[in-house]
Amino acid sequence: MKKLLSSGLAVLVFASVLFLSGCQNSETEQMKHIVVFKYKPSATPAQIEQVTQAFGELQDKIPGIVAFEHGVNDSPEGKNLGFTHVYQMTFEDAAARDTYLPHPEHKKFGELLGQLNILEDAFVVDYVPAQPE
Repeated sequence: MKKLLSSGLAVLVFASVLFLSGCQNSETEQMKHIVVFKYKPSATPAQIEQVTQAFGELQDKIPGIVAFEHGVNDSPEGKNLGFTHVYQMTFEDAAARDTYLPHPEHKKFGELLGQLNILEDAFVVDYVPAQPE
């Protein structure tokens, strides 16, 4: 009987740990930060490369950025509304993203965009990836 109760208790504790790990606060889960740019027709490939390089260098300048990716839209659907360049950062957690937003290096990046004057529009999406159920 004691063995059965011990086994049942162990299963209950294990199930509780699994359940609680699935309910973690997004403060401790990685945060994806997606930025999509629509460049002005006057933007040159060299200017776009300068922006892309400066964006990527933020990973080495701001703590909490664990990954940076970028690419150019290649969808044949024609639904990108002129937004062509995608940049994705992965942050350790939401707190790291919150540190990044007002960071002086991020502000310098924004100043570069203003100086180049090649950005027509942008949109940003931040999310914590959903865990499979």
